Amino acid sequence: MIVPSSVSTGPDVLSALRLATAERHAILDGGLAIAAPDASLHDYRAHLAMLHAWLGPAECWLAGFDDGPQAPAAPAVLLRTPLLDADLAHPAMPPGPAARAPESDWPIGASQAYRWGVCYVIEGSQLGGSVLYRRLAEQLAPHPLAFLRGSIEGPGPRWREFMEALKAAVQSPDAVAEACTGACDAFDRILALRP
Repeated sequence: MIVPSSVSTGPDVLSALRLATAERHAILDGGLAIAAPDASLHDYRAHLAMLHAWLGPAECWLAGFDDGPQAPAAPAVLLRTPLLDADLAHPAMPPGPAARAPESDWPIGASQAYRWGVCYVIEGSQLGGSVLYRRLAEQLAPHPLAFLRGSIEGPGPRWREFMEALKAAVQSPDAVAEACTGACDAFDRILALRP
C-alpha cells in the first residue's frame, strides 16, 4: 500500500486523510450500484452484504483495543452491524444471497494512529449513507433503510465530535502518516469486496 509522500510532511491530519484517500473514495463512489438513479432493493441488499463483510470484521477487531479511538475518552463506540443485520432481515427486503463470510485479518498490533485512520473511513461512510438515504427513502419504501438513515439527528454531530478527537490525537507527522495508511487500508478492503 502506497501513501502519497506529501501526506507525511504536514501537520493537518484531516487534509492528509482527504488527500491520501481521495482516489480510492472516488473509485468507490463511482462504482456503487446503490448510487445509480435506478437503484433497487436488490442493489441495497448487495450493498449491505458488501458492507457486512467489511464492517463486521473491522468492528470485531476494533473491539479488542481500549485506547486511541476506542478509549473511554473518545467518542462512544457505535456498532453498525446490528443495523446491517436488521435491514437485511426486514420483510420488505427481497431474497438474495447471504452476506459473504467476513475475513478478519486486520493487524493485531495496529497503532492508535492507524486505527484512527480506519475509524475515519468508517465514520465517514455514515455521511455518504445519509446522502443515499435522502435520495432513496421514497424510492425503496417501504423498507426503512435504517442503516443508511443512522441516528435521528443525522451523522453531523457525531462526525464533528469524531473529527475533533482525531485532530487532538493524531498530530505528529509519523502519526498522520500511520492514520493515512489505516484509512487507505480500510478503503482497499472495501474496494476488494465490490461485486
